[in-house]
Amino acid sequence: MRRSSLPAVACRVADTLIARGHHGVIVSPETPAPTAADAARAMGAHPTAITTSQVFLLDNDPVLILVAGHHQVDLTRTGKRMEGTLIPAPTALVERITGQPIDGTAPVGHPTNLPTWVDTALAAHPEVWAAGGHPNTVFRTNFRELVRITAGLPIEID
Repeated sequence: MRRSSLPAVACRVADTLIARGHHGVIVSPETPAPTAADAARAMGAHPTAITTSQVFLLDNDPVLILVAGHHQVDLTRTGKRMEGTLIPAPTALVERITGQPIDGTAPVGHPTNLPTWVDTALAAHPEVWAAGGHPNTVFRTNFRELVRITAGLPIEID
């Protein structure tokens, strides 16, 4: 997809990616990809190579967890690893603090930087795909680069 036809929020994500040393290419799959499984099919990737950007409250402070497509965050275990109490953030809060719709939340491009953790299961893939800030937009990266561009901390999610 040409940059001029991307929604403004996806352009903001692309600009952030470029500013952080990533190529910044955001694409729109030919078929809609509202779920990790759909995105995997659309991009010809394994579902475990898709990352979802999920916002939680850790002791009432918003945090971002980049989760491999096949994982569900166990709030108790993951909260212990993060040394706090973890609960899902309300949709309205997610959209307000990320500036992005919940079904297209990217790992970057938010009005403020969120403390970020990255699922170590993503390291098993040479490339991973993440949302581009708007539904049906994605970008390609890898685990190491995802940790770098988000200033994230690796974490085991099970």
